[in-house]
Amino acid sequence: MMSEGYKKTDDICDDVCGQARSAFSMSRVKCFFRGFDLKAIILLFVVLPVCIFSMYLHGQKISYFLRPLWESPPKPFHEIPHYYDENVSMENLCKLHSWKIRESPRRVYDAILFSNEIDILTIRWNELYPYVTQFVLLESNSTFTGIPKKLHFAKNRDKFKFIEPRLTYGMIGGRFKKGENPFIEEAYQRVALDQLLKIAGIEDDDLLIMSDVDEIPSAHTINLLRWCDDIPPILHLQLRNYLYSFEFYTDNKSWRASVHRYETGKTRYAHYRQSDYLLSDAGWHCSFCFRLINEFIFKMKAYSHYDRVRFSHYLDPKRIQDVICKGADLFDMLPEEYTFKDIIGKMGPIPHSHSAVHLPAYILNNADKYKFLLPGNCIRSEEESG
Repeated sequence: MMSEGYKKTDDICDDVCGQARSAFSMSRVKCFFRGFDLKAIILLFVVLPVCIFSMYLHGQKISYFLRPLWESPPKPFHEIPHYYDENVSMENLCKLHSWKIRESPRRVYDAILFSNEIDILTIRWNELYPYVTQFVLLESNSTFTGIPKKLHFAKNRDKFKFIEPRLTYGMIGGRFKKGENPFIEEAYQRVALDQLLKIAGIEDDDLLIMSDVDEIPSAHTINLLRWCDDIPPILHLQLRNYLYSFEFYTDNKSWRASVHRYETGKTRYAHYRQSDYLLSDAGWHCSFCFRLINEFIFKMKAYSHYDRVRFSHYLDPKRIQDVICKGADLFDMLPEEYTFKDIIGKMGPIPHSHSAVHLPAYILNNADKYKFLLPGNCIRSEEESG
């Protein structure tokens, strides 16, 4: 039986807080939070949103820093010591590598996919010119990310008259499939390069260089491999890694470039690990080594890792210029390493180097033209003058 003083109500807080309706109208918020302490409120409305926003801004960094926890380092290469001096005979150089010298050198094919790297291509072909039988270049009117692009090599072909008699050039139309994984378009173009090599006349036991334009084997490395017998059928090349120019040396861990003794029906053009053999100190990898700011912007949007451009301000020319001169990372990423020691050791800007020793000879012989690649010259123009 209900007591006379009881009054039924839908206002929960009348019971919980013991307040009349008239008093409660001024303290509804207090009543609502009566069950929460101050720490819980701060966690809910301050700490949690800050953590979510920080994850949005720096989630990629956190993932890269924790990489040693979720990914093991790749199997180590069998690293082959590399011997060279200009005053040592080729017979002795082959012998030092435990190889025999041939009666005549192999033919050499240098095959590349080309985007817009005119300066680096010029340096590469001048470095390799004495020892390459045929230069094979495939160009598309599409980037790997499906962006239409000009045929930069075709437009600048007159600059390469010195290799014209040895040039096999091909053009392939892009498929322009929006939203597709860029590595699919890249693989499509590499298959087309296999066909272009056949048109170029490659034969069994010819040497085939597989590398990106900015992965430049040294001339003496290619000369050694074309003269020596018993070299591995597939040999990866350890290249010195540089970023933006030869002022910013990062490490010697570049290995994707490779040299193959061609086998019909078996050799396929690729850019991944295909062998356990690695020849030490075999050239240079100069990544994002461009003359113009707009070339940096183009590559950032065009290459297979375009997803690293997480924010539009990454493409701001002033920011890019500042990053180049500091030796910092264009994408504000942590180093791609497999141990905490290596990650922490490489965090922050790359130290400046003042050495211009052991670089491609063509750069030093044309230092005025390629000043932007030498130490102390980080300032870039936004567009080509004239």
